[in-house]
Amino acid sequence: MAAARTPLGAVAVAALVVAIFMPAAAAQGPAPAPTSDGTSIDLGIAYVLMLVALVLTYLIHPLDASSPYKLF
Repeated sequence: MAAARTPLGAVAVAALVVAIFMPAAAAQGPAPAPTSDGTSIDLGIAYVLMLVALVLTYLIHPLDASSPYKLF
């Protein structure tokens, strides 16, 4: 019976230690403010997409102008 109480005592001591030290770990200061709110990333993606559209326009336009099909 004494052997059965030893693991229970170890678990109780471990639970007591965790209960004492966990509030100290959780009582940290507030998190720092983010350095970017995401708008600069969105703006960068928008610029890249506009640049891709511009390049594709200038690559496709000569092919369209030299085609024998008259659309308008």
